Amino acid sequence: MEFEKILNNVIKKNENKILLLVMDGLGGLPHPETGLTELETAKKPNLDALAKSGMCGLSIPVLYGITPGSGPAHLSLFGYDPIEHQIGRGVLEVLGIGMEMEKNDLAIRGNFATIDANHIVTDRRAGRISTEENRVLVNKIQEKIKSIRNVQIIIQTVKEHRLAILLRGENLSPDVTENDPQKEGLAIKRITALNDQAKFTAEVLNEFIARVEQILADVDTRAKTILLRGFSGIPEIEPFQQRYLLKPACIASYPMYKGLAKLVGMDVIRGLESIDDEIKALNDLYNEYDFFYLHYKKTDSSGEDGNFEKKVAAIEEFDEKIAKIKHLKFEVVCLTGDHSTPSVLKGHSWHPVPLAIVSKNAISDDVDTFTERACAKGMLGTIPAINVMYILLANALKFDKFGA
Repeated sequence: MEFEKILNNVIKKNENKILLLVMDGLGGLPHPETGLTELETAKKPNLDALAKSGMCGLSIPVLYGITPGSGPAHLSLFGYDPIEHQIGRGVLEVLGIGMEMEKNDLAIRGNFATIDANHIVTDRRAGRISTEENRVLVNKIQEKIKSIRNVQIIIQTVKEHRLAILLRGENLSPDVTENDPQKEGLAIKRITALNDQAKFTAEVLNEFIARVEQILADVDTRAKTILLRGFSGIPEIEPFQQRYLLKPACIASYPMYKGLAKLVGMDVIRGLESIDDEIKALNDLYNEYDFFYLHYKKTDSSGEDGNFEKKVAAIEEFDEKIAKIKHLKFEVVCLTGDHSTPSVLKGHSWHPVPLAIVSKNAISDDVDTFTERACAKGMLGTIPAINVMYILLANALKFDKFGA
């Protein structure tokens, strides 16, 4: 990216603070009955006030027409090229729950699942077993499987049916296929190598799955196997603090987003379970950091559920909660999402994401409400999300002049 060529020449440190508020899956589409999006339907005076006092626009997470995952969408917001830095979900899951990775480790994201006697997957999430049951099963598996072929196996519970697995040893490769058939009614797949270097890894993983199924066969649980995906090693990425001369804090409750923040070098605040915890953490830690990334998940999860009313309620909840941080002084506040998750599509989409940036160093525009259609008329226009971070740094006066 062109900007990266001059970043080291212009970046400077000062005491100004930046707040990045990310409402996951923020953007939506009109409800077929009302013609209004979730943002247009919600009552959100605080979000509207931010839009009115700032400059607005829309952002493109990766490329026009491309539907992004949360990983690349967040990397863009953090100012990293998501095409250059393609990061596997396994790494984010592993780091997100506090596991430490070494250079040659292989991280994997797993789901407990239900299979029948013919290895047909009948439930890809094992009935969403409780987190407590997950821990019991993980402990039982870990007790009996500590290594396979001199490869150490480390397993930890994530939440409900989800778990994270770390392989530590020599000659490991992420270039293997998943065993997840992606839908019920199909047989669990055998993991295969995508190249010769990955054959050993495939053998280890297939033996691991076979042994797990033997262990679970005699246990009274709906979890009878593990579906593996997101195979990934730890990537090389320039630390956020070094790149931007900032001391950054990640305030999030979901493991993946904590993992992503940790990967780029943010301090991840642990023990947060709700938006109330996050708001309290922001207040408590205000004096310790100069960059805060605060993540809100409910807008995305309700959109993926296809629940329009629930997404409206999530927007209204966030609007209410951020009233408790109005007294905090930031040189720049950015309100946006990582991607769009329209309820009518029940999933991520390619649509541009609303964006508002508030700073005394910026000119406010005529936008007076925080919605997709209103932000489209703002002075920022429609911009690549990777440029957002640079606009925040500029408004925080963290750039010197470039050139003579």
